[in-house]
Amino acid sequence: MRACFLDAGSVGDRLDWSRLEAAVEDWRWYHATSDDQVRKRIAEVDVIVTNKVVIDRRALEAAPDLKLICLTATGYNNIDIEAAAERGIPVINVTGYATPAVSQHVLALMLAFATRWHDYDAAVAGGAWQRSEFFCMLDYPIEELAGATLGIVGYGELGAAVAGLARAFGMDVLIAERPGAESVRARRVAFEDVLAQSDYLSLHCPLTERTRNLIDHSALARMKNTAIVINTARGGVIDSAALIDALENGAIAGAAVDVLDREPPRDGHPLIDRKPANLIITPHTAWASRAARQRSIDAVAANIAAFRAGDDSARINP
Repeated sequence: MRACFLDAGSVGDRLDWSRLEAAVEDWRWYHATSDDQVRKRIAEVDVIVTNKVVIDRRALEAAPDLKLICLTATGYNNIDIEAAAERGIPVINVTGYATPAVSQHVLALMLAFATRWHDYDAAVAGGAWQRSEFFCMLDYPIEELAGATLGIVGYGELGAAVAGLARAFGMDVLIAERPGAESVRARRVAFEDVLAQSDYLSLHCPLTERTRNLIDHSALARMKNTAIVINTARGGVIDSAALIDALENGAIAGAAVDVLDREPPRDGHPLIDRKPANLIITPHTAWASRAARQRSIDAVAANIAAFRAGDDSARINP
């Protein structure tokens, strides 16, 4: 079989590639692939491996031999699932590989707002502690996670892992029911009530037409003005303009995002161009521990091996 990895550079270095290399006899490795290079690079392959390169209907038409599409990520909005299904081409993602990394990143962002360590670090670097009248500085208010309420939107493996860590810190956890649901399941709380009660709101839902701009002006207006919004899901789940307005106008106290609706933001982005002090942005790194990246690569190798062995049960796992 012939395979290509269209954006191998996106999973970084210092990894063991041996299992993936052994999964297919003939590999073509590409550090990155632009939109206008996709059709040529997949024209004669049986297997595509991609992280974020878009494989749309037009690209699929240029790949007559294609038998399998493997994602090194959980999200699959970069693949035309319908067009692949029409051709009988399975699309397999990987799940669970980044759970420890993402969940610790969420807690790190919450702790950043609670402890204000980054502000104090900057103050020391600027000489403020050295000039302090007392042994300590109290310039930035410090809060405790214990007793605070965390609302979770999207209660899959990631949401559950974050909930477990939050409870270990003594937080009360609310699991949001799906927005617009006619009834509320046991141990869930209506989405609107989670917005209103949460001190921290962590987003873990996939990006679909139902969740696009889920956190908009209306949602943010329901929240406490002391609340913090954290997004490690997909950038499009939050309306960027609404978030900027809420941060600048004090409708919420802060936000931390690891994802944007355009990545990378080469031509600028409202959250970067107008970035207020109460917004933390990390460059889509929540998933990227070395261990998580290795698990992703090994999972792709296993998916290819299963497909070649005739196991047709593996498909997209939302």
